[in-house]
Amino acid sequence: MTQTAHIMDTASSPYGVNQCSKCPGDTAYYCVSCPCDLCPQCKENHVKDLQTIDHDVVSRRDKINYIPTQEICVRHPSHVYTKYCEPCQVPVCFHCRKHRTHRQLDVGTAYKTKRQQHRGTTHTIRSEALFYRPVLLTGIKADVKTCHTEFSPLQSEMLTKAQTLKDLIDYVVYDLLNNVLCYFDFKHRCKKQKIKMIRHIVRLRRYEHRYVQPAFTFSALQFLSFTKTALPQIHLTLHTSQLSMTESLNKEDVMGSLSAIQITERGNRRVGNQCLLKLTSGAELHQSLTVTGVVWCDHISCVTSDRVWVSDHRNNLILTDTTGVPLHREEDSCRGGGLHTVNSESELIYINRIYNINKLSKDMKTTTTFIERTDSTWEPRCVYWSPSTGNLLVGMSTYDTETGKVTGKVTRYNQSGQLTQTIQYHNTGRGLYSYPRYITENNNGDVVVSNSFSAVVVTERGGRHRFSYTGHISGSRLEPWGICTDALSHILVCDLKTLTVQMLNKDGQFLSHLLTKSQEMGRPWSLRYDVNTHRLWVGSVDNNNKVCVYRYITRQDALTDEHRPRPDGDTRYTTPRHNTTHQLNENDHRPRTDEDAMSSSTPAV
Repeated sequence: MTQTAHIMDTASSPYGVNQCSKCPGDTAYYCVSCPCDLCPQCKENHVKDLQTIDHDVVSRRDKINYIPTQEICVRHPSHVYTKYCEPCQVPVCFHCRKHRTHRQLDVGTAYKTKRQQHRGTTHTIRSEALFYRPVLLTGIKADVKTCHTEFSPLQSEMLTKAQTLKDLIDYVVYDLLNNVLCYFDFKHRCKKQKIKMIRHIVRLRRYEHRYVQPAFTFSALQFLSFTKTALPQIHLTLHTSQLSMTESLNKEDVMGSLSAIQITERGNRRVGNQCLLKLTSGAELHQSLTVTGVVWCDHISCVTSDRVWVSDHRNNLILTDTTGVPLHREEDSCRGGGLHTVNSESELIYINRIYNINKLSKDMKTTTTFIERTDSTWEPRCVYWSPSTGNLLVGMSTYDTETGKVTGKVTRYNQSGQLTQTIQYHNTGRGLYSYPRYITENNNGDVVVSNSFSAVVVTERGGRHRFSYTGHISGSRLEPWGICTDALSHILVCDLKTLTVQMLNKDGQFLSHLLTKSQEMGRPWSLRYDVNTHRLWVGSVDNNNKVCVYRYITRQDALTDEHRPRPDGDTRYTTPRHNTTHQLNENDHRPRTDEDAMSSSTPAV
């Protein structure tokens, strides 16, 4: 486009072209949280950066209040759509009689409501799905290349050795054909996975592109129709099957070579957090807040990135936001320790004053008894809901009047509240726990318990004792309190003796003092890791009701895929995060029609 044409195009638009706040590019988006203007490339970086992952980014034109375009009713051409039938999910005019008894909303109201409902889905697509789907695609491409590099030498060796075994020629030919066919079948399946993943990424981008379309080019009715038909096609948990090959050529004859080739299924292809995340050089304070309504922060449970439950040792349990203002108070909680947790439905699970385990609904209007205390000798002390299994882990303690000692155990309950496992004894038969005060679960299924004034006790999911951490210096005494694990399987624990937050690896080896007592934080007392924003919430005992939020994990460098499709379907356009364009390697012999066929089969948005 010439400069004159560009000026004319700008002049014909009701909006001027503003410059991006972060680069010389033209503004297309607006961050409500910062606030700042963003070009398409900076917007993509903004929603993926862990520091701004929870910011609200909208199309720039969404800032302007507009009058929805009136559209003519297809059944009554002399009238326009004015209402939206909620049960039928169709627009209606005044003369659409069969919808008059149904609940109807104003078209504009329905449009805004639907956009708000799908905001969470779009946020997940922007900040998570589009970030790690290219990693999956890279793995599939690597499998395709593996076909050539791994099978070709094996195939040549088999053919050479087969010439010396005339008496077994039939058997050799049979196995040879089967292995060759396996090669082509493996290659075909890998390419099929790659095409599926590319198409899935295109669908995600189409959905996000539709979400930010302004009303001038994409009407409210088109948006409502699109969300009705396209949303079921968006599967944010889609994973493709991964294949792997193992080989052993230690045999002396061709039969050994033939039998050594194996193709095995490895279940679902997943992206390891070690590929997506990395530690920063040190913990950085993201924000701090003063929580009203608690004496100090004894335990924290995250609901969303800006809402948490906080409790203290005086039966106070409140829901607060990042301003520290109480949003809800639960009056029936017990005191001290890790007495509450939040499940995937954003329901609060907590121990009440009579040691039943209750569940508070998401709208905070209904409280039910999830697990009733049936044995008066055991008292639940801490709870943790497992995201991987949906189970509830409960740390319990009892006082032995004969020995005068307190002993503990860990119990596991399924989603129906039925007891499925009890962990109480060491492999040698002695008790594992004295007083479980906090409990959590690591990514590998390990059950991690802060055993009060003693050690961090870790058992595998089956209950076998793995290790007990008593401090990183020989002969030192650990006084563990708040505990949690992060996305990289580190174990974080508050140590009241050294007044630090210590970081261990999943095998109990000390890595570092992540945090130490400071004027801002005071003595660290409770911990909670937010898996959505990868931030660490730390409750203090010195500064009374002060909570500090830290960032010590960030995302890896830019993850981009070749010929990433634009929202309009043009696969020639790439949007790397560091202004580098990846070119196709000359030695990459994959058929060019794979991605081109996919792009051509998907209509431009």
